[in-house]
Amino acid sequence: MARSKSLNLGFLILLLCLSAEARFVVEKNSLMVIAPQEMRGKHDSAIGNFGIPQYGGSMAGTVVYAKSNSHGCDEFTESFRSKAGALPNFLLIDRGECLFAKKVWNAQGAGASAVLVADDKDEPLITMDLPREDDEAAKYIQNITIPSALVTQKFGEILKKAVKNGDMVNVNLDWRESVPHPDDRVEYELWTNSNDECGAKCDVLMNFLKDFRGSAQLLEQGGYSQFTPHYITWYCPKAFILSKQCKSQCINHGRYCAPDPEQDFSTGYEGKDVVVENLRQLCVFKIAKESKKPWVWWDYATDFHIRCPMKEKKYNKECADKVIKSLGLNLKDIEKCMGDPDADSDNAVLKTEQNAQIGTGSRGDVTILPTLVVNNRQYRGKLERKAVLKAICAGFEETTEPAVCLDDGIETNECLKDNGGCWQDKAANVTACKDTFRGRVCACPVFDGVQFKGDGYSSCRATGPGRCRINNGGCWYRSHDDKLFSACQESGDNKCQCPSGFKGDGTKTCEDVDECKEKKACQCPECSCKNTYGSYDCMCSGDLLYMREQDACISKSSSQVRGAWFAIVVVLAVLAVVAVGGYAIYKYRLRSYMDSEIRAIMAQYMPLDNQAEVQIHSQDENHA
Repeated sequence: MARSKSLNLGFLILLLCLSAEARFVVEKNSLMVIAPQEMRGKHDSAIGNFGIPQYGGSMAGTVVYAKSNSHGCDEFTESFRSKAGALPNFLLIDRGECLFAKKVWNAQGAGASAVLVADDKDEPLITMDLPREDDEAAKYIQNITIPSALVTQKFGEILKKAVKNGDMVNVNLDWRESVPHPDDRVEYELWTNSNDECGAKCDVLMNFLKDFRGSAQLLEQGGYSQFTPHYITWYCPKAFILSKQCKSQCINHGRYCAPDPEQDFSTGYEGKDVVVENLRQLCVFKIAKESKKPWVWWDYATDFHIRCPMKEKKYNKECADKVIKSLGLNLKDIEKCMGDPDADSDNAVLKTEQNAQIGTGSRGDVTILPTLVVNNRQYRGKLERKAVLKAICAGFEETTEPAVCLDDGIETNECLKDNGGCWQDKAANVTACKDTFRGRVCACPVFDGVQFKGDGYSSCRATGPGRCRINNGGCWYRSHDDKLFSACQESGDNKCQCPSGFKGDGTKTCEDVDECKEKKACQCPECSCKNTYGSYDCMCSGDLLYMREQDACISKSSSQVRGAWFAIVVVLAVLAVVAVGGYAIYKYRLRSYMDSEIRAIMAQYMPLDNQAEVQIHSQDENHA
């Protein structure tokens, strides 16, 4: 047993040596110092490989430095929670003495919104990661939700000096360029493993596959993304091909290997079992993609994990075949794709995977599981649905994001606080603030079919048809004696205009005009004027009637005479219309009569002409 473990350890060391010259790329985000003025400028920082970076967005805050516990290895006794209305606090912590993740965990517990770790070495930036897996780290690593970044030793000293001198150091962490976003489709890949007995990381990976499956399939089915699964394999050095380690952990005579799941050759499954299942999952993806259904891979990977776990001794071909058949995939095509694992030759599928492990362009070599790559940039952060979806959505060109990227689960919720600083009409419950994964956006909305226009920050005004039904279009209005007076007009230039009988700006005020006092009406000598709300009443003395159009008083008899004359004029007009109509009918009938007479006369002569033609024709025939 001791010899077996020793050989296993030696083999793992060899594998590490083979990857010692691997090319690593540090994923960075921008850190911009806003104040004080003499420190203004942009600096690089390395994204931590835990927590939730705000991919696609930015975050402003004030740098603070702990009075004690500067390395952050113990729980903080002071609070770094920002006060209401103040910028979030970014806690600056010194590197060293404990794991990066533990520093960030303690800072999060003290209320910090983000963590900046100052390097203690004069060296290029590195990625903050967990160097080892232990039970203590597993307890908090998956619960870190704040972003973190490593800054250089030189820049860290500048920040500490400014904070200690009492300067307010305001910075902006920007992740908008951390993931390239060239077009309306995102290409991403997940380097994974079918092994479900590798501890906390395997549990995290399997939970992610189950949680992210729905979002991944929506993106793929809608044509918004191109996903590719990958699996890491190693080769066995020629000197060890016949060793027990290689035989139990490799297929195709040492060409493709995976570590023993339990790290113990005497029990459980072997590394080659993992390689074979990895190969099967690659072929499931290949066949599903050829069938124009690449998203079926997510169904197989999650269903296999649920139905065929190692703990229940179901991690085998028999269980895998049942899952394949349940998904309607062609089993023979998959077996043909897999080839012979005992053959002393290359496997085309696994050979391609080994070549893909080598980094290209801006992506480094893949040596750690799991690894997520978005638009050829390695993802850093917590492997969970919300964080990963935010990173993928950041890979879309702005304004081309699909609906899944506007899901409530990945919004920043900045609108919940002071409406995000955007315009708001509380009375109509309309707001210009819209949460997105990139942060809040102030844009005048379309509400109840009505378009609002404005800058989105200080003003938004309803425009077009229907605008008056939403808070009266932002115009003045008042109800008086069950009658509504409004300055809102459905047509025209969408401006607020006081109705007739009122004066004002139409937005805030419209005052009743006193026509009587201002002598705008009812000015005839016999008139008596009385002002009413929005109008006026004019009364005439004696037996007179008021004519509003002429602003004059006339006697009732005159009114009656006028009425009689009006009736006479109407009667005469009717008679004239009747006469004209009768004349038109007479002309029509006379023309019709003349036409019929002419046709009758012509009918009498036409037969004679025909008869003469017949006689002449007969004479010609006799002469012939």
